[in-house]
Parts: sequence; C-alpha cells; structure tokens
Amino acid sequence: MTAGGHASGVVALTPMLTPTLTLMLAPTLAPTITLAFHLRSLFMADAGLTDLAVRYAAAWSSGSPDRLAAFYADDGSLQVNAGAPSQGRAAVRATVAAFMDAFPDMVVRLDNVVPTDNGARFSWIWTGTNTGAGGTGRAVRITGHEDWTLAADARITRSRGHYDEAEYQRQLHGPTASADADV
Repeated sequence: MTAGGHASGVVALTPMLTPTLTLMLAPTLAPTITLAFHLRSLFMADAGLTDLAVRYAAAWSSGSPDRLAAFYADDGSLQVNAGAPSQGRAAVRATVAAFMDAFPDMVVRLDNVVPTDNGARFSWIWTGTNTGAGGTGRAVRITGHEDWTLAADARITRSRGHYDEAEYQRQLHGPTASADADV
C-alpha cells in the first residue's frame, strides 16, 4: 500500500457472479480499472486449449490414426453428424482411419477454439481429395466443428462432430448425389 491507502500495481481477484480481475493503479495514473473475463477462457483458451486444438488438427492431417486416437480417453467417443458414436479409443481409431484412407492428402486446419462449460468447441476447415480405394477423385473443402467434453488430463471423453453433410456429398459426388452415400 502507498501513503493514503492506495495500492500501486496490485492485482487482485474479486469474487462476483462472473470472476473479475481488478487492477488498482496509483491515483495519479488512473482510477481503479476492472476488467471482466471468464477465468477459464483466460487460462485455458489462450494457451493450453489453443495448443491442444493445434496439435489435434495436426494429428488429423498426419495420416496416422494412432496419433489422432491418442487424444481420446481410453473410453472416449467420436460421433460424426447423426452417425453412431465410435466408442473407445480403438473404435475412434477405426473411424479416423476410414477418413484418412479415403482422403490421403487430408488437411484439417484450426479455424477457432472456444471453451465451453465442460470442454471446448473446436471449429475447423477440412480439405482433401477422395483418392483412396473406390474414391471419386474429387476435392472436398468443408467447414465444421467438434464439441468436446474434456477429462481433467485434457483427453477427449466425447466429441460430437458436425458438418454440412449435403454439401459434403455435393462436392464428393456432384449436385445429384444422394445424401445417404458413404465416405
């Protein structure tokens, strides 16, 4: 404390409905400045969560289903659109392998990642050419997101992936393709 009871350069957390950071400056500099923020966003999204999302996108782009499956808890699940969830790391690996086999040049880029109450929303841009066995040879570029539930060790316990299936089918097969065709 300085003379007059004012703090100089003190940072304190103030409990409120939304966690708040209060920075009190010497009276000659400015009055008390309060910056509201969500603590999880500050600490997880800015560093750990972004790092997780960048590494996850790189794993999708690596061509290694094992590398991507390692992001999941042993009993984690991956669901793509309205499909049945792939439950367990081995099943997640199999689902990922099918995509990687169908699109050997697949690239997944992080578009955005934001924290949620129990995990994060990972938004992505996905490109690839369907040159795997039985492929159409057509290039695909779609956007989508995964809603993650994360364990304390940052492994994915549940991922619900979403993208525009009709647009995917249009790019994969042309404008008259059935939305029920397989990957």
